[in-house]
Amino acid sequence: MSKFPLTQEQLQSQAPALFTEEPHFETSDKYCFVSTIDVINEIKSLNWYPTSVEQSSVKDEDKEGYQRHLVRFRHFDDLLNPRENAVELLLFNSHDRSTAFSISAGIYRFVCSNGLVIAESVFESYKIKHIGDRYNDIQTAIDKITSFKPQLQQRIDNFESITLSQQEQESFARSSLPLRFEKHLQVDYKDLLIPHRDEDTKDDLYTTLNVIQENLLRGNISGVNNTTGRRFTSREITSIGKDVDVNQGLWDIAERIASIKQPEMALAA
Repeated sequence: MSKFPLTQEQLQSQAPALFTEEPHFETSDKYCFVSTIDVINEIKSLNWYPTSVEQSSVKDEDKEGYQRHLVRFRHFDDLLNPRENAVELLLFNSHDRSTAFSISAGIYRFVCSNGLVIAESVFESYKIKHIGDRYNDIQTAIDKITSFKPQLQQRIDNFESITLSQQEQESFARSSLPLRFEKHLQVDYKDLLIPHRDEDTKDDLYTTLNVIQENLLRGNISGVNNTTGRRFTSREITSIGKDVDVNQGLWDIAERIASIKQPEMALAA
């Protein structure tokens, strides 16, 4: 994740699929091609700048250059005056029918260089299918996220104000296990609560969310496969889809905890 906007050259080298100019040959005539780089340039004209990009790996070489990709954007104001947390705009797309073009909201936390993805229950993604008008209200989606920024920052402040007991933190960790591990994979949920920096030795809901997220995503969690009896160590999640699923699931759990700990906040939301 860069502190500054990525150049065209950096985008090209890190995710060539952004610059693909036609859909995969297996798509139908009804498929409306959406040029990712054109959308990126349009988003930049609305004061959001790309700071991170990735594309999925492919097993089928024919899909190279057409696969799912993700671009994270940060607003000009947040680049000019960085804060501990920055609201992000997330652009998803592909050119092989595997992913609809969509715009979502996220959070970037500078202390750990982690990117959260907001649960659909809080901010619904704007999905624009590859059929019909390719300019299906992109500006409206971006305007919605821009206007949502203060509300999302308030949610972060709210999470930071909620103190969790050790038992509540453990309940959070235990509830998050199915997001990453299948039932036959046995791990100690307490391992998800081990912080990796001094700044994360706190007991508030937001810090707990980020500690669990980092441990789930970065891997290195040991456990036992109850089916085979063998020990295993989890690997870093590199799949864009799995990363998003884990992130949104964690945020959803945090929202439920907040509604229990501060029901008046839930009623006001």
